[in-house]
Amino acid sequence: MNIKQRLNKPIRKWINAIFWIIIYILFIIWVQNLWWLILLPIIFDAFITKFIPWDFWKKTKSPILYRICSWLDAIIFALVAVYFINLYLFQNYQIPSSSLEKSLLVGDFLFVSKAAYGPRIPNTPLSFPLVQNTFPWGGKSYIEKPHWQYRRLKGLDTIKRNDIVVFNFPAGDSVPQNVSNPDYYSLSYYISLGTQPQQKQIATYQEYKQRLKDGQQYIKANEANFGQVIARPVDRRDCYVKRCIALPGETIEIKNNTIYVDGNIIKDQPNVQHSYYVHTDGTAITKKMLLNMQIRLDEAQLITNTQLLKFLNIGVDSVGNTIGKVYRISLTKQDVNTIKKLNYVRNVIIEPDIPDTYNTIYPLSYSQKWTVNNYGPLWIPKKGETITLTEDNILRYERIITAYEGNKLEYTNDGTVYINGKQQNHYTFKMNYYWMMGDNRHNSADSRAWGFVPEDHIIGRPVFIWMSIDKDQNKIRWNRIFTSAKK
Repeated sequence: MNIKQRLNKPIRKWINAIFWIIIYILFIIWVQNLWWLILLPIIFDAFITKFIPWDFWKKTKSPILYRICSWLDAIIFALVAVYFINLYLFQNYQIPSSSLEKSLLVGDFLFVSKAAYGPRIPNTPLSFPLVQNTFPWGGKSYIEKPHWQYRRLKGLDTIKRNDIVVFNFPAGDSVPQNVSNPDYYSLSYYISLGTQPQQKQIATYQEYKQRLKDGQQYIKANEANFGQVIARPVDRRDCYVKRCIALPGETIEIKNNTIYVDGNIIKDQPNVQHSYYVHTDGTAITKKMLLNMQIRLDEAQLITNTQLLKFLNIGVDSVGNTIGKVYRISLTKQDVNTIKKLNYVRNVIIEPDIPDTYNTIYPLSYSQKWTVNNYGPLWIPKKGETITLTEDNILRYERIITAYEGNKLEYTNDGTVYINGKQQNHYTFKMNYYWMMGDNRHNSADSRAWGFVPEDHIIGRPVFIWMSIDKDQNKIRWNRIFTSAKK
């Protein structure tokens, strides 16, 4: 068949070809990569000229071969389509923990829009679709080479305060395979502290680095317990979802659970919860009551530690005998008002700062100075902004300078700073950073634990809930299906 005959196609096929070629050219303009033009002749051939025998299998006389090839054709097309949709438009995400309870519930399945803030060009383009970093049976689901540098396409919007955002876990660059929580750096730091009194001291930069090194060596020496420490590129780190509380260039501070940004109080969202200690006259708080208040069963714990109760001054008498029952429960302000009205409830107090509890605080060297209830002030780095380097600044921003922005930093005992081998007094940030927190404030591993979220870790914004399963009652939450996730 000559070229003229191949081009002599029904108008319908030409319309289809032109439509998809226009879509593809618009895609190339969007991604700003002319290398994709290489595939344009292949698309034209698939619709019109057909020099490549794409559907050769349709001519086979073997019904078995026809059926196999038909299935392979459909599967390959689906995988390619899903790969591009997952890469540039939408990603499925399941809520694994209660950090955003009751805004997003454990068991919610979300469609996350990558176009909202602009999809990233992948760091690891060769990967299996619908799998984040490992196959269910083990092994990496991606190939590390080629590795592309961070670049983000133009999006429909920018991150605003109180947006719910999905992002790659910032401290997930190194992961002990058998221990995912706390993160590798917090785990290393606290292992090095043990039960020594120095745990209550604020470390200098040199002490902080030595503690990390000691802890990491211990983890490596005990690989049988912790597992091998593996490294992951940005787009293959675990996915987290939190609410953006502070934006680049702002200063965040928390005073007695009240959040201030640039000195102004940030009003809590209606679904924000804190942990409260509920003291009853001995009456048990039942599963039915918790479910009626839409409180997860694992968000309510009976407290039997008399030492803790004495510290809280609730549920014990002067000689340490337990009086009634005390529960630790995550409650909204509305829940607190409801539970106080119960005739068997004696007292309800919000969880205070409890000393000597295992609670990672960013930066780790500040672990006994700042708490989840009283934190900061801490400035959020902004692209193009410059800071003067001091030991205090380095303790706060060392991870940004090294891990996120790819520099080698040295801080000598005499206070001299070297970045990439050159003495420096200042540092200018290359990216924007965000402060993310969960709505379940006392039960959320968030920026207070692992710090800033770099812009190159941002995945997208949840759009709607397409499925929701209540694991406490083993049933589908029909009232949440196809509801908005932008709360």
